[in-house]
Amino acid sequence: MARLRFGLTDTQLRKVKPGSKPFNLYDGGGLYLTIAPTGAKWWRLKFRFAGRERRMGLGSYPEVTLAEARDRTTSARALLRDGQDPSIERQAERQRITMAAANTFAVIAREWMDKREGKLAASSQEKNAWLLEQVAHSLGPRPIADIKPPDVMMALRKIEARGRHETARRAKQCIGMVFRYAIATGRAERDPSADLRGALTPPTSRPRSAVTAPDDVAGLLRAIETYTGQPTTHAALRLAPLVFVRPGELRSAEWSEFDLDGAEWRIPAARMKMREEHVVPLAEQAVAIMRALQPLSGRSRYVFPSLRSMQRPMSENTINAALRRMGFDKETMTGHGFRAMASTRLNEMGWKPDVIERQLAHAERNKVRAVYNRAQYMAERKQMMQVWADYLDTLRTGSNVVPIRQRKRGARAADGEHE
Repeated sequence: MARLRFGLTDTQLRKVKPGSKPFNLYDGGGLYLTIAPTGAKWWRLKFRFAGRERRMGLGSYPEVTLAEARDRTTSARALLRDGQDPSIERQAERQRITMAAANTFAVIAREWMDKREGKLAASSQEKNAWLLEQVAHSLGPRPIADIKPPDVMMALRKIEARGRHETARRAKQCIGMVFRYAIATGRAERDPSADLRGALTPPTSRPRSAVTAPDDVAGLLRAIETYTGQPTTHAALRLAPLVFVRPGELRSAEWSEFDLDGAEWRIPAARMKMREEHVVPLAEQAVAIMRALQPLSGRSRYVFPSLRSMQRPMSENTINAALRRMGFDKETMTGHGFRAMASTRLNEMGWKPDVIERQLAHAERNKVRAVYNRAQYMAERKQMMQVWADYLDTLRTGSNVVPIRQRKRGARAADGEHE
């Protein structure tokens, strides 16, 4: 077949028949179509770069039309004018596409979670995993570099549509952390969640469910005292108001963390929300509960082992389920509510807010002050925890109770004692 020196037409391309050997149809500018004996047709581009003749494929016909092949030729010629090899640029683009397909949001999120393993409390990791599951269907399969703000917004709107506004807010935070990790590792250029500031429905702030009035606290303590469920659950319920740690810190408590002779519980940083070791002074009543519990769970790693396996801690739902069994619904009292109960009553009793906050293991916003306070208040905290335990006893037994005030600040000789 004679070689065509002028531009091709779609009619010619549709009508051309294969021969016994491959042959080419030339369009101009180095673009030509190779027709194989099988009838397959491929677009190719011939060009010179750095003094050498090069060739590159532009796709098959008719998947790539004549117009598209010419557009690709024009783009390649533009790269040549800029001193770039279009075949190398095409390979780089294919690699970018392949990498984008491999680096989906789900892949990066799993990698981010793995990097944080052991650096966050297990409960925090579980919450992050749950939050990411809420957007997994919408964002998971997508190449992370291709995700735009509207894509994130659509995923979060699905959560809001279920009335879960606080969940949507926390999911947005989690998404942002995954994107920042992707940026740091070269898999994304920006965090699209940053553009959604103010776009979500603000969650309605609700205080933690907790009983705080003295009469209500007394009723709760008496209900706990007469609880007839599992002995380890009963012990956890009795200990919870005396130590007022977070529910996850209580249920995962390990015997190795306790010094009963020294009346002290040291929770390692790995199990704390703020990743700092936390010291809980134990009142006499708390030590008595622990000693009574030793024959029941002392052979386990955990103070409150699971009913199904001594190798696992108590379920996170155990305390709340016990409270429901005693008649306290989720709007009245939760396992986390013992912290609010202690904070409210101790402030009413006149203890220093700094002492209470330190015992609650709340983060100090001022970092310099945090370092100072970390080494403060231990003597006061020991005294406060014993006074608090005695106060709870008087409420439970129905004695006449007058709120126990702090000693005057000037009388605290041990303020500078270190942990």
